[in-house]
Amino acid sequence: MSLILDSLFSSVAFSHFIVDTFNASRPVLLTYLGLSESQIALFSTIYIWTSALTQPFFGWISDRTGPRWLAAGGVLWMTVFYSAALLIPGNAGLACLIIAALGSSAFHPVGAVQATLRGRDLLKGRETTSTSIFFTAGQLGHFIGPIITGLLLTRYKLPGLFIIPVVSIPIAFSVMHQLRANHPHPKATQGNKSNRMKVGILFIVVLALVATLQSWAQANMVNLIPKYIKDLGQSATIYGSMAGLFMGGSALGNIFGGYFGDRFPKRYVAAGVLFLAAIPIYIASLIGWSWWLFILVPLAGAFTGAVHSIMVVLSQRIIPGGMALASGLALGFIFSSGALGLLFTGHLAEVYGFPFVLTMTTVMVLVAAPLALLLKEPTAVPSAS
Repeated sequence: MSLILDSLFSSVAFSHFIVDTFNASRPVLLTYLGLSESQIALFSTIYIWTSALTQPFFGWISDRTGPRWLAAGGVLWMTVFYSAALLIPGNAGLACLIIAALGSSAFHPVGAVQATLRGRDLLKGRETTSTSIFFTAGQLGHFIGPIITGLLLTRYKLPGLFIIPVVSIPIAFSVMHQLRANHPHPKATQGNKSNRMKVGILFIVVLALVATLQSWAQANMVNLIPKYIKDLGQSATIYGSMAGLFMGGSALGNIFGGYFGDRFPKRYVAAGVLFLAAIPIYIASLIGWSWWLFILVPLAGAFTGAVHSIMVVLSQRIIPGGMALASGLALGFIFSSGALGLLFTGHLAEVYGFPFVLTMTTVMVLVAAPLALLLKEPTAVPSAS
């Protein structure tokens, strides 16, 4: 409770919520504009890469200059260019949407570090829990974003989406105020050496593989489900809600993943939820359009989403340098690897259909589950006396 009531943490969490509300409206907006599966996958890949591959750069800057202007500026940047994308038709508008992704890139490594630090200060070192709550705020944005986008497009068309930028402005100024001290982030090798781990190359490779498969599975679901549901004859309200329900389930799963990841070996938690994720994804591949999807889709989101904060915290502990740089490298890799996979599966969805992609996604999480069991956490590096 002390974390939720903390004004700094809550302002960062609300900022994460609005940033990912912007991000999550993208697949529904692209579907509404009439793009095909391959076009949605290609555009989403460019968008995600623009955000992901620049995150280490913004993290590096934040470690040296402090988080204030990157956090608040990231939200305001998205506000301006998302609005421009709604105003400008055609490819120029799509280009503005891609430029808006840089705001997400600037915010994410800064926000992740603030969440970790507040967890260490206020939750007696339970940083996985605080990080999971931070990511849950973002995933709530992914939950609300597609739903509200679908509703606004159905009722008001494109002009209705200006509600999202309007809401984002006071949130940006709030986080600017809360981070007014603007202290540079501590380096991972200074003051918190007990939190770092000595690991071998196998641990790093396995962590990368598990993170890739988890991110790819989520990218397949959240980016292609709207087009699949639309092709089954449903309205923007329905296909927007379905993408939102997946990320709403992911948000809930993130809370439980962080909670259990602080109390039990992280590898067992990650392996268990990834194995369970295969069940709803595979059933969804068999049934076509059904109201059961309103249960199966959020369950798939919950089980795949429960792994996210575990991957980020393990990455923060093993990547040297400043904490924001470490977070940027971890998040950048996770998001970009998922986007690269999406580029491939978008084409498969057009050729073989989305049920085939769901079956493939089932296999991916079943492969990731036993790999996660190899993520045995080594003994922490002792603090210097």
